[in-house]
Amino acid sequence: MYNLEEEKQNIENPGDKPEETIQKDNSNQPEIDLIDKEGHKDKLDVYEENSEPIKDDEIIVAEANNPVNEEVKGSGVEEPKEEVEEKEEEHAEKVEEKKEMSEAPKDEEKAKYSEPKEPLKKRIIDFYDKQYKKLMIIPLLLFVFAILVIGIQVSQTGSFIHKDVSLKGGVTLTITKNIEIDILSLESLLESKFPDNDLSVRSIKTSGKQTGVVIAADIEGTNKQEVDSFMDTIESGIGAELLEKDYSVEIMGSSLGASFFKETITALIIAFILMSIVVFVYFRTFVPSLAVVLAALSDIIVTLAIVNLMGMKLSTGGIAAFLMLVGYSVDTDMLLTTRLLRRKGGSVFDRVIGSFKTGMMMTLTTMGALIAGIVFVQAGVISQIMKIVLIGLFVDMVNTWIQNVGILRYYLEKKAKKDGQ
Repeated sequence: MYNLEEEKQNIENPGDKPEETIQKDNSNQPEIDLIDKEGHKDKLDVYEENSEPIKDDEIIVAEANNPVNEEVKGSGVEEPKEEVEEKEEEHAEKVEEKKEMSEAPKDEEKAKYSEPKEPLKKRIIDFYDKQYKKLMIIPLLLFVFAILVIGIQVSQTGSFIHKDVSLKGGVTLTITKNIEIDILSLESLLESKFPDNDLSVRSIKTSGKQTGVVIAADIEGTNKQEVDSFMDTIESGIGAELLEKDYSVEIMGSSLGASFFKETITALIIAFILMSIVVFVYFRTFVPSLAVVLAALSDIIVTLAIVNLMGMKLSTGGIAAFLMLVGYSVDTDMLLTTRLLRRKGGSVFDRVIGSFKTGMMMTLTTMGALIAGIVFVQAGVISQIMKIVLIGLFVDMVNTWIQNVGILRYYLEKKAKKDGQ
């Protein structure tokens, strides 16, 4: 029992205390709340405060909903610090795993929309690189379609092209009288009067103003009665009398026209054969040489089919345009084949891209010159030549950079595998 009277007496008479107690009172020890009845020092040490402060990392803060803390709390038994930390870490890992599992689909969906797409140019180049074999179906279908169109043309007309008067024979009348002529009404009148003949009416313009009209018909120029009937119909169509100074007439006999047609076709075939010989001699390899020749042949066949579908009537100048097309088409094919076979730097596809840049620059500059000629040149023959070559260049882009590239890449890859074995 605590005796208050004795405590007061000890304070008033410090000499009655034991020596150890007096020394303790004079020391810098912290104050205490309780004193043992007998004043033993060993028992008083239990109540001394720790002079060193507790560090922050030694403090364990219990979470409100932590099942580990609740378990320890409910058990009434204090577990070792290491076991409590292990349980807390395990619980934290489980909570983190559940959180990641719940957020994973959202993160994937977010990444799918937030991930930047590759540039369009790179995607096109990758598709061109990986799908070159499938792309070869395009020129193949074009070639088959062209053969069908030309076959239908032959079955219906007996000729694989629409011939102009210069190839078939007939009369070409050029009116230079300074009057405004309605082209459509005049052509309709002539077709009603000469239903069995091929007719064409076109105007000549300078700076957008009509300066003349060219009328062509496959009538027999040596038959004066038929020519006079043709002239009378034209005069009634334009509503004016034509004097000799107002027009000029060019008569082409049917036999002469047929002879011109035969000669131009023969020249075209010979030019193609000579071109093929030069290609085979230069490369001295069958497959690459065949690819060049096949691309040139496809250019001619497909362009001819398109010209037939447009209803364009070919003159001797039109046949000459196909001769020019042979040279233009072989030009880019030779460039491609030479770089792929003769150059060794880089991969095959890198050399294809290099050839493509150079070849397309050549083709586009030529197209620009042809378009300018079509717009500003009014001469019928020159305009027809430029139109045919322009169509052929469009076709050549497909045949060179898809068909020829596909054949050469397949050949070189197969050859590389064979050499590797």
